[in-house]
Amino acid sequence: MKLFKTLLPAAALVALPAMGMAQEAAAPTMDEVGPYIFTTLLFLMAGFLVFFMAAGFAMLEAGLVRSKNVAMQLTKNIALFSIAAIMYWLIGFNTMYPGDFNGFFALGGQTVLDAVGVAPEDAALDYASVGSDFFFQLVFVAATASIVSGAVAERIKLWPFLAFVVVLTGIMYPISGSWKWGGGWLDAMGFSDFAGSTVVHSVGGWAALAGVIILGPRLGKYGKDGKVNPIPGSNLALATLGTFILWLGWFGFNGGSQLAMGTVGDVSDVSRIFANTNMAAAAGAVTALILTQLLYKKVDLTMVLNGALAGLVSITAEPLAPTLFGALWIGGIGGVIVVFAVPFLDKLKIDDVVGAIPVHLFAGIWGTIAVIFYGEANLITQLIGIAAYGAFTFVGAMILWTILKATVGIRVSEEEEINGLDMAELGMEAYPEFSKG
Repeated sequence: MKLFKTLLPAAALVALPAMGMAQEAAAPTMDEVGPYIFTTLLFLMAGFLVFFMAAGFAMLEAGLVRSKNVAMQLTKNIALFSIAAIMYWLIGFNTMYPGDFNGFFALGGQTVLDAVGVAPEDAALDYASVGSDFFFQLVFVAATASIVSGAVAERIKLWPFLAFVVVLTGIMYPISGSWKWGGGWLDAMGFSDFAGSTVVHSVGGWAALAGVIILGPRLGKYGKDGKVNPIPGSNLALATLGTFILWLGWFGFNGGSQLAMGTVGDVSDVSRIFANTNMAAAAGAVTALILTQLLYKKVDLTMVLNGALAGLVSITAEPLAPTLFGALWIGGIGGVIVVFAVPFLDKLKIDDVVGAIPVHLFAGIWGTIAVIFYGEANLITQLIGIAAYGAFTFVGAMILWTILKATVGIRVSEEEEINGLDMAELGMEAYPEFSKG
């Protein structure tokens, strides 16, 4: 510093303090940058929790399919997440959040991140970094695709399924998502969906329902006399692990949807969301536990697992406003829905391997309606939103599944289904020692 001073003229030395004061005055204060920093951190932390839900879906599905199809389910899950990441970067994010648009549709372009070492004056200090927002929204669209994967398991070809994922994650989900979260027509109408009971879960459920209908049931699932033949999963330990992982990830799913962590109120609200989310899951699980004992004289673990997930889906549309008791009864009704919806679908011969449609579609609809008890929404508006997402997604998915069926085919042959998709589609098995005795 001494050497620096000797090389400067006296006038410059006089100017230095003034320059420093000007720069200090121009720099943003912690009050200005703090919300940006903490909200960005919230998105990143919540985002990697929701990312871990990809592992939860993979484990749940691997446990609920037969051993001859486990490797196929694992392949689908890692592939669908990767495809969703690319498609959401390519067009999805800016289609879902286009800024000013007509409220119905605006096809976006590639996502562009903030500059390296972005200066405060160039950052969106009133929100968060582009990278954190993009990542947080991306993991939601991947969850939507995972819902479809489980429902159509054990009889669908790999590549047609992945082709469906391309369109779902790159176009269908972002377009409908823009209607609410992108400031579109449903948002303007007052439709309320805090974290995605409809925007995410029902969308995945509608797409899954269309796929299951076009595919048809698995061989041997339904007898000619109308009898339902149970097809047990390969590993209930994996299914239970997957459920706990999903339960954990849901704290990021709902908590991150507060979309702000820059004030005492925001942080307190995030903690309130965590508590309500946990309560709803617990209530859904306990309700299914009790109901299956009463109805079948024995507890059904798979129903209990799906009861917890249904409770989580049910509270997702409004996890902030309810009391803990409110979260309990909302989640408990989700558990009731699962216990009765699974046999109802079987009566219709709709073969949903993992129970994704009762959990994500039926409980998602219930959760969206339940907002009227605590949130600022009315029943008519909520029903319009449910119908709009249902019509757009179901009809669009039916058209896409039908095109894929007519062109490349979507179902494996009977022989391949009997032998298992692991060998038919992949040429490898998840449990080779068992298959060879």
